Amino acid sequence: MISLTQLRAFLEVARLGSVAEAADALVVSQPAVSAALASLGRAVGAKLVERDGRKIRLTAAGRSFETYGRRVFALLDEGRRSAREIAESTSRHFGIAAVTTAAEHLVPTLLQQFRERQTSVDVELDVGNHAHVWDRLRRWEVDLVVAGRPPQDLPLQTIATRKHEMIAIGPPGAQYAKMSLASATWLVREPGSGTRAVTEECFAALAIDPPRLSITSNGAIGACVRAGLGFSFVSRDGVVDDLQSGAVQQIPTPITPLDRRWHLVAARDRELRGVVREFIDFAIQAGGFEATQVPPPA
Repeated sequence: MISLTQLRAFLEVARLGSVAEAADALVVSQPAVSAALASLGRAVGAKLVERDGRKIRLTAAGRSFETYGRRVFALLDEGRRSAREIAESTSRHFGIAAVTTAAEHLVPTLLQQFRERQTSVDVELDVGNHAHVWDRLRRWEVDLVVAGRPPQDLPLQTIATRKHEMIAIGPPGAQYAKMSLASATWLVREPGSGTRAVTEECFAALAIDPPRLSITSNGAIGACVRAGLGFSFVSRDGVVDDLQSGAVQQIPTPITPLDRRWHLVAARDRELRGVVREFIDFAIQAGGFEATQVPPPA
């Protein structure tokens, strides 16, 4: 029999890579964590962790088991919220993860308009790069993701999409001949970002390999472009005001603007709760999303 104590210890070791740090986080002794790992491995029937120098890392079996372990706690949290919502009849809750660009320029307005109609709904918004949001959805730690196209190797379903245009921008007065596109500094998002992946695809399509400056914030990229530091591929939604004011200019290239789609995505192997379905319906009816498939009824 697997206990929640064993599972919690395993997930903390997975997160921190250390028995000592996991023990500190759980406020228990190191021998207690080690014993929990050993008993969990016996219960599962597979070696879940192994030494990596001074650290602990998951085995292949451990990485697979971790996903299910996190889902256990996600389901417990969901059950707790559901019971409280029914008992209190006052509030409902769901979670969304969104990539940075969508979180800055699309999701806030969508949530604000939805909560004007559904005042009793509490929403948790988690913001991260492409890799982060899919990991959260895979583990059932959020109900929905707003991002680019989802990975094909995960059990996910795109429920609706929305138009999303990518353009190249530069500071006012910037020269944009092909030579300058190849030699100018390009401001790019960090590895793991969907925007970074699109940017690299653009470089390949333009047959250029320019200098790159990696920046982890869309806002900082916009500020750097305005300051004349370089060019960037960005979402048009994020620079509408700067384009209108002349703080930046759109740079014509042979491949832009790029027609992309925002994807509203759920886990295919998880039942959608009522409040989640209500948000999906709102996004389609009033939020500019177009349905791609209708999830089966609960």
